[in-house]
Amino acid sequence: PSFCGILHTMRKRTYFVVGFTMLLAMASLVAGPLTPPVGPVTSTNKTLQEVEPRTAINLTNTPGDADSLFKITQPGSYYLTGNITGVVGKHGIEIVASGVTLDLMGFDLSGLPAALDGVSATVFNLTNITVRNGSVRGWGDEGVDLLSFLAVNTAVRDVRASGNAGRGITTGVGSTITGCSASGNTSNGISAGSGSTITGCTAYDNTGNGIAVGSGSTVTGCTARSNSGDGISTSDGSTVTGCTARSNTGNGIAAGLGSTVAGCTARLNTGNGIVAGNGSTVAGCTAASNTGNGIQVDSDCRVTDNTCESNGFGAGNGAGIFATGGDNRIEGNHCTDNDRGIDVDVAGNIIIRNTCASNAINWVIAANNYYGPIINRTGVVTAAVNGAAAAGTLATTDPNANFSY
Repeated sequence: PSFCGILHTMRKRTYFVVGFTMLLAMASLVAGPLTPPVGPVTSTNKTLQEVEPRTAINLTNTPGDADSLFKITQPGSYYLTGNITGVVGKHGIEIVASGVTLDLMGFDLSGLPAALDGVSATVFNLTNITVRNGSVRGWGDEGVDLLSFLAVNTAVRDVRASGNAGRGITTGVGSTITGCSASGNTSNGISAGSGSTITGCTAYDNTGNGIAVGSGSTVTGCTARSNSGDGISTSDGSTVTGCTARSNTGNGIAAGLGSTVAGCTARLNTGNGIVAGNGSTVAGCTAASNTGNGIQVDSDCRVTDNTCESNGFGAGNGAGIFATGGDNRIEGNHCTDNDRGIDVDVAGNIIIRNTCASNAINWVIAANNYYGPIINRTGVVTAAVNGAAAAGTLATTDPNANFSY
């Protein structure tokens, strides 16, 4: 061969040796030492129960009976090892003991119309039951039922409940429901008893209310859309914060007496956007394009710093804010493009620092109410500003004035 050919061959061999050496070095870094430790292989001294200290749901550990595929009869921690398919006249998993944690392990409990509940507590007054992490769909009654026999202090976490003939998820007094979704159930999507907390849940296209809770409950960071009843419904003394209710056939959010609704959005609901009973607070919310009123309150309420736009939407007839009783404080709200901006039908309310624009009627206020001056700036021409100072154009210095513009 020529000198050039010999040189080419030597270069190829050099590249191969260098590349192979680099691969060996990388392998040693990733794989670690190849020499096993000195001495015999020893046991970890852990029993099977210590490695997996829970009980598997199966025919040996949790055999069913006449009305259940599987039945939990003792306190403890249980887990699924596969999907469950429903059978006529039976619950998927029946719980008859307190102190039970049931981990669905991401598996699917698929029922059928003639079956019973997917997961059900069937002894009165059980306590401390948790159901988590799985799918429960298509059962002939409830998806997860921890209410019918009045179980208390229960929890449901990360469960998807859909297409059940009853409620998707239902729990009793003092329960916690977190990170769950309920859709297409033939009743309420999610229901909880008094003193419950519902966080980060979604309810969509259920025949009843999206989310319904008893008195003294808290609903935070939830979404309710396209349900046939109210999006979110609470009894008295409850708190609803940071929630969204859209396109529900009833009201977006309906709160009972003495409740708080804060930082929520209600849009395109066929009823009212937000309704609150006597003695409630509605603050920092947005109510837009609802067929009824944006925000409706009875008596003794505080309605502050809300935005209400285009209510009375479509063929509806609604106010941005509508007060049907007395002793309300209506302050700092912004109402635009509604049939009526602020509508107060009864005496004895105070109305200050609100703004209304482009409503069919900006203000409808009955006699013997108390309000800051209502300053009409509609159609007023003001000069442009380009600089460091300008004269005011509000035509008042009253800090409690209301404005039309």
